[in-house]
Amino acid sequence: MRNDEMMMHTTLAQLRSLKLDGLAAGLEEQLAQPGMAALSFEERVALLIDREVHARNDRKLVRLLKNAHLKYGQAAIEDIDARAGRGIDRREVMSLALGEWVSAGHSVLVTGPTGAGKSWLACALAQYACRRGYSAIYQRVPRLQEELRIRHGSGAFGKWLLQLAKTDVLVLDDWGMGAIDGMTRSDLLEIIDDRAGTKATIITSQLPVEHWHAWIGDATIADAILDRIMQRNHRFTLTGDSLRAQRPKTTKKEKNIDPS
Repeated sequence: MRNDEMMMHTTLAQLRSLKLDGLAAGLEEQLAQPGMAALSFEERVALLIDREVHARNDRKLVRLLKNAHLKYGQAAIEDIDARAGRGIDRREVMSLALGEWVSAGHSVLVTGPTGAGKSWLACALAQYACRRGYSAIYQRVPRLQEELRIRHGSGAFGKWLLQLAKTDVLVLDDWGMGAIDGMTRSDLLEIIDDRAGTKATIITSQLPVEHWHAWIGDATIADAILDRIMQRNHRFTLTGDSLRAQRPKTTKKEKNIDPS
């Protein structure tokens, strides 16, 4: 092996040891393309840095989506079904997704009957936020009560609350489904209060917004929660028949893109 080949082999190994895998892959591609010799040193370096940046962004997106645990991880705003009768204005959704709702800490409230696509739309918005570099976490409210009880029992609630407070987008799916106890009401207030005005929250519910106060139960806590949620919000009211009934049965691989 010639000296220059040995040196390049060592350089590639060092790049990978420094976790600069994108840069290393880009360098290997340049070495395999004779035409690259016509580019200036500055141009080749710029291409290598660009490759590393894209590689890091790709890894970050994978990590963000994994940590989000979205119910429909493949949901994307580009695939929104905006047919007449569904109550969705594609331009309105795209305007929201491309806007500053996450950094401004706005709430997105999605209501409508079962099967109308509420959960899918919420996941699509959260997924696009991840694509823009924001963190997200998905939670089903009916399961939250038991999770909160477990976290309180293990002493992990405080740490988890801090994690939620730092998360850019919190999806609370199936809000208003089933009764909640006093501890859960108080915990929801803590969660919402930590995020009000600084972090974005997406809530989906079969209940119209005007019925949320009664569902929460305690008038004082309900006033406090709704006051924070309603400060700056965007609303989508989905309509039409259940999309589940309109779709053919799916395989296990396809189930993660069906609306809810």
